[in-house]
Amino acid sequence: MGFSEVDLHLHTTASDGRLTPRQLVQFLARSGVKYAAITDHDTTEGLAEALDEAKRFPGLTVVPGIELSCEGPGREAHLLGLFIDHEDPELQRDLKRLRDGREDRAQRMVEKLGELGFPVTWESVQRIAGDASIGRPHIALALIERGYVTTTNEAFDRFLGNNGPAHVDREKITPEEAVRKVLRHKGVPVLAHPTFSGSLDDLLPAMCSAGLLGMEVFYKGYLPDTVGWLLSLAQRHGLLPCGGSDFHGLPGHGEVDPGTVGPPVGVFKRLERLAADLRARATSPAAATP
Repeated sequence: MGFSEVDLHLHTTASDGRLTPRQLVQFLARSGVKYAAITDHDTTEGLAEALDEAKRFPGLTVVPGIELSCEGPGREAHLLGLFIDHEDPELQRDLKRLRDGREDRAQRMVEKLGELGFPVTWESVQRIAGDASIGRPHIALALIERGYVTTTNEAFDRFLGNNGPAHVDREKITPEEAVRKVLRHKGVPVLAHPTFSGSLDDLLPAMCSAGLLGMEVFYKGYLPDTVGWLLSLAQRHGLLPCGGSDFHGLPGHGEVDPGTVGPPVGVFKRLERLAADLRARATSPAAATP
């Protein structure tokens, strides 16, 4: 793999990453990444700390982002919102509802694990998560702690994945609703890791009609043939070819370091212009007219 100065998919301890926002920004600066997006799951709680720390590194631009889970045609899909207006009170109300759903789901998964003969305590999951939005990786780490599995990948394969015996569904929004939500809060909607999202022939037309603007083409583990196919698909649908490492800092989770994968700098510059256009339209007198 080569090196990219751009990484638009990164997680911190605000959700299910293992580095604090401050630590992640320092890691990015040491790694030589110049343009990065913090995209925690269903929360923007880590952004203030990350943006403040980024002021110490003039060569690094950190933009606010988020990753939303949604229910695609027969399969879960994830949407990134890049350059999102993370201080919008309406967005924060929506996110609190989603986080509450994540916590309820996690508690039920812990109960299922106990019924399956692999008990972990809710207290241990809370301790591992700390102040973060609780998600499946925290339960995976609790399973590792108890010695039931050795890696987070094994935890997902055996128990927590979408077809696993401890899996629990939760309330999700549709991909089209997620796209519209990101646009409403002045963010650029980007389909994350599209090969995990089922049939793109079914998914992309509806998302594009709702206003999808980008798709991850560059992603950890994507071979050149996959990148080429996704690039042609992005071009066909008029989507910006985005990407990033999806870095969590988790053991045994197929991790690659930030900067290992990512789009060209020119893509980031185009995203910046798109985001500026969205903000300008949202604040123009015409946009305020019913």
